[in-house]
Amino acid sequence: MAHHDLVIRGGLVVDGTGAEPRVADVAVSQGLIVEVGAVNGVGREEIDARGLAVTPGFVDLHTHYDGQAIWSDRLNPSSSHGVTTVVMGNCGVGFAPCKDSDRDLLCATMEGVEDIPGAVMREGLTWTWETFPQFLDELEKRPHDIDFGVFVPHSPVRVYVMGERGANREPATDEDLARMSSLIEEGVRAGALGFATTRTTVDRRSDGEFVPSFNAARRELVAASCAVRAGGGGVIQLLPELGLTGLGPEDDFQLMEAISDASGQPITFTLLANRFPSTDFWRRLQRLTRDHNERGAAPIHPQYFARPIGVLASLELTSNPFTHTPTYKSIAHLPLPERVVEMRRPEIRARIVSENPDAALLPLTTLARMWDVMFELGDPPNYEPAPETSIAARALREGRAPEELAYELLLKDDGRGQLLVAISNYVDGLDHLFDFFEDPFAVMGQGDGGAHYGLICDSSYPTFVLTHWTRDRNGQRLSLADAVKALSATPAQVIGLNDRGFLKPGYKADINILDLDALALGAPTIVDDLPGGGRRLDQKAQGYRYTLSSGTIIARNGAPTGALPGRLVRGRRSKAERVGAV
Repeated sequence: MAHHDLVIRGGLVVDGTGAEPRVADVAVSQGLIVEVGAVNGVGREEIDARGLAVTPGFVDLHTHYDGQAIWSDRLNPSSSHGVTTVVMGNCGVGFAPCKDSDRDLLCATMEGVEDIPGAVMREGLTWTWETFPQFLDELEKRPHDIDFGVFVPHSPVRVYVMGERGANREPATDEDLARMSSLIEEGVRAGALGFATTRTTVDRRSDGEFVPSFNAARRELVAASCAVRAGGGGVIQLLPELGLTGLGPEDDFQLMEAISDASGQPITFTLLANRFPSTDFWRRLQRLTRDHNERGAAPIHPQYFARPIGVLASLELTSNPFTHTPTYKSIAHLPLPERVVEMRRPEIRARIVSENPDAALLPLTTLARMWDVMFELGDPPNYEPAPETSIAARALREGRAPEELAYELLLKDDGRGQLLVAISNYVDGLDHLFDFFEDPFAVMGQGDGGAHYGLICDSSYPTFVLTHWTRDRNGQRLSLADAVKALSATPAQVIGLNDRGFLKPGYKADINILDLDALALGAPTIVDDLPGGGRRLDQKAQGYRYTLSSGTIIARNGAPTGALPGRLVRGRRSKAERVGAV
């Protein structure tokens, strides 16, 4: 009788292919799935999964754990929500390559773009590297709970080669392009999964300046993508302009098409369902990419998020509707209990509510006054609120200013009230997201784990998908099989990690065992576990009975076991077989 390291007995297997779930056993040996079905052999450890769902581990293609992976062995919150592989270095920001003289600039870029406090980076980053391959080596030294891959980030490469000219976004010379291409090729050969960049006006350094990669010329991006091909191939990740400077979707598409045609490399880009510049913008861009893909060219994958994208506003967090008002700024330094006492004084309240905010350096912090898409979050959190529950709509019904209602809600629970500002992906609800769910080339992602510590906690989205979209939603839903495929196999194949994402023999034993009936998402909370006592948002889930990485149990009933089997994934992985279209 065969013996296995682990046998999972009698669970509802949702295998990642999109096929109908079925009751089966899953056998694991040496970190791989070796049998799915009626397993006759015994395991050194056995898990009774009757009444539970068994799924592949989830894959998040868009995170920013570049710093957290240096100072922590846990890549949470992602790993608390069934994610067993993450990709970081997105949006072209990161910490390598980096000369000693440029450390402050790269930290200012991460602080502004990704809301990682400078003090946390100064305390947590070891800076025992200069080149990108050395950065990978340093990441590899520390074991982690889950696997992670890395993009070569555009902004550090630009600054490393061009210095102040690169930081100031001056055009690259032919010599600059050759040196940047050499560094990118070197990074991909060392194990990077591709190259990442951003072109959005929203991404700013902490001093308010645009990031170094902003508005880089087309020829620079084409050269970078060709360097990825020369290094062995990978994915190009792009945060496009998306109409924020008045350009149309054709401009974003033509840039991506030029990159695709020149390099033959796949692209994944952030696609947001926005009301601005028009609700038609993202639909036109999606149609252009779909037409491109149907011609058989190197694929362009729109990457979408499965709930609203925005910021959380709170007195404890980076921003709230009154952060930039003069009177609030005068008391913002006070500990929360003392600040709440001051804010409850009628004269202070009247002044703060009536004041216009001062100008702000960072665009994201100014968005917390969008009353028509601002909602009370609640506990459990409501990520698909009805339009009539917005702060603007409620205030109108109550005959008062939205500032007054928001102020009152922030003071709830002794100043711990949270407001969700649904900047993107909310168009009178979420029905429009089925345009993404049903697009065979689109991929779910954008959890942003490891970033926006005081603004969002979006890395909990797998739990939201499995609860809201498959079980709780009033209206159209996703099947459990389609939801699991979208969380596991599809992103794994898009990024080229074809050794994972399925519960099939020969695939990596990254596995979740879930109590679907008990699965629940709590409201975001604040924890003090960053270097130097820094604070961040965390979000817990119930119902994850077991999470396995490479066949090792890393969490039981939501509690980490202390096992650290996660490793740096160097380069793309060959596939056991290809199942279904991506």
